[in-house]
Amino acid sequence: MESGQKNRSDETRAALLPAFFHLHAVDECGSTNDVAKQMAGDGAPEGTLVWALRQTAGRGRRGRAWSSEPGNLACSLILRPSLPAGEAALTSFVAAVAVGEAVSALVPGKVTLKWPNDVLVDGAKISGILLESEAGGKGSVDWLVLGVGINVRHCPAEALYPATSMLAAGADVSVEHVLTAYAGAFEVWYQRFLRQGFAPIRAAWLNAAQGLGGAVTIRLQDEAFTGRLVDMDEGGVLIVETGGGVRRITAGDVFFPGGGA
Repeated sequence: MESGQKNRSDETRAALLPAFFHLHAVDECGSTNDVAKQMAGDGAPEGTLVWALRQTAGRGRRGRAWSSEPGNLACSLILRPSLPAGEAALTSFVAAVAVGEAVSALVPGKVTLKWPNDVLVDGAKISGILLESEAGGKGSVDWLVLGVGINVRHCPAEALYPATSMLAAGADVSVEHVLTAYAGAFEVWYQRFLRQGFAPIRAAWLNAAQGLGGAVTIRLQDEAFTGRLVDMDEGGVLIVETGGGVRRITAGDVFFPGGGA
C-alpha cells in the first residue's frame, strides 16, 4: 500500500457491486491505477476494484493529468483475460460502452462516445479511461488495469476538451450510485466481449459514436489533418476519409468542428 493511502470505513465499503468484483476502497491515494498495478503484480484476482474518494496524482492518456476531486469517481479494475495483447487492448472500448450506458441511464443529456474511449454528454467530456497492462507469455497479457474516471460532481474549468459533470448535466447522484451503475454495465459487456469477441462492442460503440459521418480533425504527434469520420474497424482503428485518401488512426486526438471534443 503506497504512502499516504488510508483504508476507508466499513460503511463506505458497502457499495452494491456484482459478485464479480472484489472491492478495495480507500480514502485517498496517488493513483488508483498504480495501486491496482501493484496489487495485480502481487497476484490479486480478476475483478479486484480499487476505488478512491480522492486521487492526488491521477492521470489520463499520454501522461496527462486527470483531476480527481472528492465527489468524482476514480477507480481501477484488475482483469486477467486469456487473450492476445492486441485483443485484450480492446477492453478499453468495453469500458467506454459500459460507462456510456451507465451515464446515459442517469443524465438527461445526449451521451456519445469519442474515439478512442472518452464519454461525452452534450458534446462535453464527462469520463476518461486509461488501460495499462503487463505482458505475459506467448504474446498474451498477464493482467490489465482498467482505470476509469467519471466527473460526478466536479469538472475541470480548463482542459484540452470542453468538460462537464453529471451534476452540471442535471443528475444529482452519489458517487456510490455511479460506481454501482458502471460496475453492473461493465460486467455485462465484458462477459459479452469474452464470449462473442469485439463485434458487439464495436456495434454498440459505433451506434453511440460522436460525429460519425461528419467532419473531424485528427491531431497526431507530428501533424494534424481534417477529414470525414467514417468507421472504426474490427481492431479499434479509426477510419477517416480525406481528400488524399483513407487514413487509419491508431493513436491521436480527435476534435470536432467548433472546437468541441
